[in-house]
Amino acid sequence: MDWIDETEAYYANHDFGDEVGMGNRPALVVIDLINAFTDAETNLGADFDAVVKQTERLLAAFRERDLPRYFTTVAYEESYGDAGRFIEKVPALRELEAGTDAVAVDGRLDPEAGERVILKKYASAFFGTDLGTELTTDGVDTLVLAGVTTSGCVRATAVDSLQHGYRTVVPADAVGDRADGPHRANLFDIDQKYGDVVATDDVLERLATEKDA
Repeated sequence: MDWIDETEAYYANHDFGDEVGMGNRPALVVIDLINAFTDAETNLGADFDAVVKQTERLLAAFRERDLPRYFTTVAYEESYGDAGRFIEKVPALRELEAGTDAVAVDGRLDPEAGERVILKKYASAFFGTDLGTELTTDGVDTLVLAGVTTSGCVRATAVDSLQHGYRTVVPADAVGDRADGPHRANLFDIDQKYGDVVATDDVLERLATEKDA
């Protein structure tokens, strides 16, 4: 038995990791799939083509059913005065200058009219934004999270989603990280404590079932 099996057994034996499921009105939050992250040539980027592909499938399904969709981006003023200590810890964030192509949503996902692109400065899509107000207005009870990175902005948003009272679903193949270790470790931790880690196919099947009901 390797450490993964031992860890899974420990959590299972200590009453972690139950399934919360999806509610009646899910929303899709596409987290930071912007050019600076999806371009592997940047300091912040990696090969997230597979993540984009699965997110495209989710986006199409949510659009077809006219369910709420949100995108996030991260952008800073030229002075970086709005970046706080974050930019000291991660100097690569200097690539995220407001008004540049780096902070635009990847063209493969191209937000449509009526789809908000929420500007944030830190990891969580909730911190310092009006996302919570939007979700309340839209009557949302479940967040489906796609995007990058699993160990950073996805995880932070999943934690805040739980803390704001939302059912939280993270399709494992629709989120990604710059390295496999942080990706897998954070998916495991999210699944044990904060939300349900599933596959994109599982989410699409649930949406199809709701449509046919």
